[in-house]
Amino acid sequence: MKALILVGGFGTRLRPLTLSVPKPLVEFANKPMILHQIEALKAVGVIEVVLAINYQPEVVMLNFLKEFEAKVGIKISCSQETEPLGTAGPLALARDKLIDGSGKPFFVLNSDVISEYPFKEMIEFHKAHGGEASIMVTKVDEPSKYGVVVMEESTGQVDKFVEKPKLFVGNKINAGIYLLNPSVLDRIELRPTSIEKEVFPKIAAEKKLYAMVLPGFWMDIGQPRDYITGLRLYLDSLRKKASTKLATGPHIVGNVLVHESAKIGEGCLIGPDVAIGPGCVVESGVRLSRCTVMRGVRVKKHACISSSIIGWHSTIGQWARVENMTILGEDVHVCDEIYSNGGVVLPHKEIKSSILKPEIVM
Repeated sequence: MKALILVGGFGTRLRPLTLSVPKPLVEFANKPMILHQIEALKAVGVIEVVLAINYQPEVVMLNFLKEFEAKVGIKISCSQETEPLGTAGPLALARDKLIDGSGKPFFVLNSDVISEYPFKEMIEFHKAHGGEASIMVTKVDEPSKYGVVVMEESTGQVDKFVEKPKLFVGNKINAGIYLLNPSVLDRIELRPTSIEKEVFPKIAAEKKLYAMVLPGFWMDIGQPRDYITGLRLYLDSLRKKASTKLATGPHIVGNVLVHESAKIGEGCLIGPDVAIGPGCVVESGVRLSRCTVMRGVRVKKHACISSSIIGWHSTIGQWARVENMTILGEDVHVCDEIYSNGGVVLPHKEIKSSILKPEIVM
């Protein structure tokens, strides 16, 4: 089988992190976002992943592909747009890479989506209903913010899509994970087009579109607040499935992921919902909660970080306090005793005075 991952976008919502690396390579739970998807696809027998990218594939991205092709043992190639083609156009562009004559369906994924990726169940569901396309849907509390999928509960057959409904029509939304027969490609023209608004409604009208309710958690982690929420859901899922991967000890509270090469000092209190990346140094008396500390970060004595993302090779000074969705880009140095309340700091900066209300520091 093959798969297409829609990488698109410039990662503006995850700036300043995406000023240093392309969004799919930003780590989530100590692993590039896109690698979570690629490994899950490989596990169900996908042999080739096509990345649909719409900007100059940076050297970083191409090096990543070579490295992970070898590591994961899967072919990874790029299909590059010269103009933004929406969510369906990239499928038409990558047609020759996706069609192999086997007639087998192929996966399509949005690169921002993190979940337990129940691909095996999806393949079985797709075979059983015999339609042309399967989409994964997830239940949400506030359906009015999304495009809602109205479906027949017993069979999963999709009736229609309602964009941001004012009145309640259902609570299931498109989760950005599809399994499509090659024939779907015949429905898509090579032009900017939306799979959700133009392609799926036509297939639904012919009663050939089916939706499967996603078991487990789901999150679009394309912006900081959702990234932090996604980390909590992911670690919670890890606790149930592979709890040995989580850190333990008297200084750990709740679910915490610590890279084996990180060093943690005496008298710290870490957790819940924390990821500490490779080569990090957390000095004594530090308090960390609901945060990600990326590769090579140093957190000095008695600093406190909560609900924040600390970019690569940054330093947090002694007794500093960083909270309320503070996002530090790569190589940011927060001086001793500084307070940051929701600061978004671009790479290679030194913060010498406190950030008292959420603002962008250029």
